[in-house]
Amino acid sequence: MQIITEEFLLTGLKSLNHINKSQLILLNEKSPAEKGWKDRVLGQQISDARAELFVLLKGVSGDKNQQAVIDDFKKLQGHKKAIEKIEGRDITTVKNDNAAVDIKIYCDGGCVPNPGESGSGVAIYHDGKLHQLWYGLYDDYGTNNTAELNALQQSLLLAEKELVNGNTVEILCDSMYSINCISVWAIGWEKKGWTKKGGEIKNLDIIKESYSLYNTLKSKIKLSHIKAHNGTEGNELADRMTMYTIQKKESTFKCYDEPVDIAKILKMRAG
Repeated sequence: MQIITEEFLLTGLKSLNHINKSQLILLNEKSPAEKGWKDRVLGQQISDARAELFVLLKGVSGDKNQQAVIDDFKKLQGHKKAIEKIEGRDITTVKNDNAAVDIKIYCDGGCVPNPGESGSGVAIYHDGKLHQLWYGLYDDYGTNNTAELNALQQSLLLAEKELVNGNTVEILCDSMYSINCISVWAIGWEKKGWTKKGGEIKNLDIIKESYSLYNTLKSKIKLSHIKAHNGTEGNELADRMTMYTIQKKESTFKCYDEPVDIAKILKMRAG
């Protein structure tokens, strides 16, 4: 999923005043003439596919031209799904993809609604096998973005410990907002005295802490984006831990201490 931020909007727009009809529809808005569309969409989520199409439609004028881009994009997505099935990567099936490094850490944050009750979750795989589940950091009035940042920060702390043990580590996060905050946008924000054009930097404290930690680890770990709810076991388990946090209202971040029955946990409520 893609969190809609001003930075994201400007990747697909020449300016916030140059948005076309098709792009607004992708953001679940109806007309450029509607006042306040930007305020309504900021902080909301759209799928990765919609986000990609939003960027592809940058500067495309005219209904026919926009529809042509949309039709070509849909054909491309159809080809991708066909290839996935041919290669045995049917996204409707939960799959375990945990090779290449010693430790894979999947992290996720969730909020019901947004803003609302929130929590974070992590699934750790050691040599391709599930090793630990973590959950917590419940907030009775949090946001999806804060929960995602919390999960990523905890993953960095867990990665730091694994590096001390001599393991290679990859962190897999389904929030491009969180990844961009600590690995891309923070670079510019720091240079500008932790300010940005257009307003305050939300979640600044945790961003600064995570950015500092990431800078000490980035040459030793891999930070990757993974699509949410794409059938990858680790991502799905981290997601279930976010909902488990909300269920238990667990404010600390702790290791899941129930018997680990993967099939049973995957049947829990998804975020």
